[in-house]
Amino acid sequence: MRQESLFKPERGTSSPLAYRVRPTTLDGFKGQDHLLGPGKLLRQLIAEDQIPSLIFWGPPGVGKTTLAEIIAQQTKSHFITFSAVTTGIKEIRQIMDEAEANRDFGERTIVFIDEIHRFNKAQQDAFLPYVERGSITLIGATTENPSFEINAALLSRCKVLVLKELTPAALVEILQSALKNENGFPKLTVHLQPDTLQLIAEFANGDARMALNTLEMAVLNGERDGESVTVTAAGLHQLINTKSLRYDKNGEEHYNLISALHKSMRNSDVDAAIYWLMRMLKGGEDPLYIARRLIRFASEDIGLADRQALPLAVAVYQACQLIGMPECDVNLTEAVAYLSLAPKSNALYMAKAAAQADVRAKGNLPVPLQIRNAPTKLMKDLGYGDDYQYAHDTAAKLTNMTTMPPELAGQTYYEPTDQGQEKAWRQRLAAIKAWHAQHPDAPSD
Repeated sequence: MRQESLFKPERGTSSPLAYRVRPTTLDGFKGQDHLLGPGKLLRQLIAEDQIPSLIFWGPPGVGKTTLAEIIAQQTKSHFITFSAVTTGIKEIRQIMDEAEANRDFGERTIVFIDEIHRFNKAQQDAFLPYVERGSITLIGATTENPSFEINAALLSRCKVLVLKELTPAALVEILQSALKNENGFPKLTVHLQPDTLQLIAEFANGDARMALNTLEMAVLNGERDGESVTVTAAGLHQLINTKSLRYDKNGEEHYNLISALHKSMRNSDVDAAIYWLMRMLKGGEDPLYIARRLIRFASEDIGLADRQALPLAVAVYQACQLIGMPECDVNLTEAVAYLSLAPKSNALYMAKAAAQADVRAKGNLPVPLQIRNAPTKLMKDLGYGDDYQYAHDTAAKLTNMTTMPPELAGQTYYEPTDQGQEKAWRQRLAAIKAWHAQHPDAPSD
């Protein structure tokens, strides 16, 4: 359902504290100084009432909806909000047509969509022509990466503004303002220990809503004496003994954390790798997903520099299948530590990539006749298998028979490093090349 609103809510004491004390002006807004500081872009756009179509992108509780409310208070435009859950295509188009008609009479319309990533492609497409023609100004708020969640055509017509996680200092200011706000705790005098607000701010992980909810719970559960409430250290620690982790197994944070794990192992930083592993597991990640990525890492970043890396990674995957969480967390830790400390080589990965490039560029190069099987008389008559040289018939187990397509003669893909066990392969490859150089015309011994 859509709402036509100027965001003037009833802020009774039955509403959550975060709702009751939500600022309605830029002067009351805390944080996001990179957008709202003196002379910064968003502050100027709001002050001049020149709001373009915007996407507010940031984690929960950093002020996306609050900024929309402030714009609603200060803009001279008609303001409409949409719900991604209940709004259908037909209703969107009907309201957009009304907005277009209103534009002809000089009235601008701002459309606010909270959690715009929940709108499907068809719903997003319904706004596109109206944004393009300037019939509406769209403001979307999302916690998900707009690059993945918003249609490219719509995204290209909006300016993306990134809202950052709030600092503890900004959260302390928000909490202090809430305590002073007449809608915060009316008729109550709240007594706090000197470091109480700082502890709540650090617990909140940059989320103002979480900070305010924690403060409200602390006050509601404080020691009451008439209209005086004291928040004790014991009562507070009951509320902040466990931090909640922001993690979405299908969202950007999922990819951020697996990237952090992979790159920490590649950089041989075992402590960082174990930390990111624990972050993922604590966030509820599927241990088999992590184990699959470790198998990939073993070949991509270690390869033949440590020939035990891949078997270990496969064994840990099997262990995760057998015992699951939480017991398999130590198996994953073993694999992450081993892969972090193992010698590194991407020679196999580079060889694979170079060969893939030649396959794309050269297409279907024919297999040389000498290394084709000839199971039929016709194939033998056509020369399949002619001049084949059997390496086991030679003392060196080597021949000068050509096995590469002529178009790729002399091409090199695998170049072993001198890291770990791969040094032995480097020496072996050098010996093979030296033998060929010494026996240019000797197919067999």
